[in-house]
Amino acid sequence: MTDANEPAVPKPVAGSPRLGEPAVPFRVRTTFGPRSLDGYRGRWLLLFSHPADFTPVCTSEFIALAKLHDRFQALGCDLLGLSVDSLFSHLAWVRSIRDAFGADIPFPIAEDLSMAVASAYGMIHPADADTSAVRASFLIDPAGILRLFTYYPTPIGRNAGEMLRALAALQEADRSGLSMPGDWQPGGDGLLPPPVTAAEADARAGAGAPAWYYQARAVTP
Repeated sequence: MTDANEPAVPKPVAGSPRLGEPAVPFRVRTTFGPRSLDGYRGRWLLLFSHPADFTPVCTSEFIALAKLHDRFQALGCDLLGLSVDSLFSHLAWVRSIRDAFGADIPFPIAEDLSMAVASAYGMIHPADADTSAVRASFLIDPAGILRLFTYYPTPIGRNAGEMLRALAALQEADRSGLSMPGDWQPGGDGLLPPPVTAAEADARAGAGAPAWYYQARAVTP
């Protein structure tokens, strides 16, 4: 039987995750008990790494995500933080954030001492001077498919609101079949896919849109 402290992952090359493919399975110890990718089936998951506990930028990110936790939950999405720090470091850090900033962290933080998950998801960049995980974020859909990922360098914090917006945009695109334009916000119009034949382009040209290749449609409930 595999110990909960040993992530059940293969050994792919760092940086190998690909959009539209199954996310790498894992099993980890967290501040909320054992967690695995299979345990999130049927819900969205935002898996995100941070360089180190007790650092200022990481603290600011966790506080921001804690404030938006209920909104992620309303969209059927769970959050799971991860770093190569130990579980005991995570527990101490969470307590410190609560005591110093009055913010409870309502989602689990996983330890990855062996760097198995970080390596499998490309969270460790070979060019970095140490083995800290970069600020990587992965949105995994209810079927376990990787739908979006981003990497931020250590000195720059991520925008929690943008993570939430991207989740809402992906869900709306799946539901409506439309594409979401740049700076889209929930309730805004979507875009039709571009035409793929000359006849379709000619038909679009007379439809009153600004351009034959750009046609907005209201997103209906």
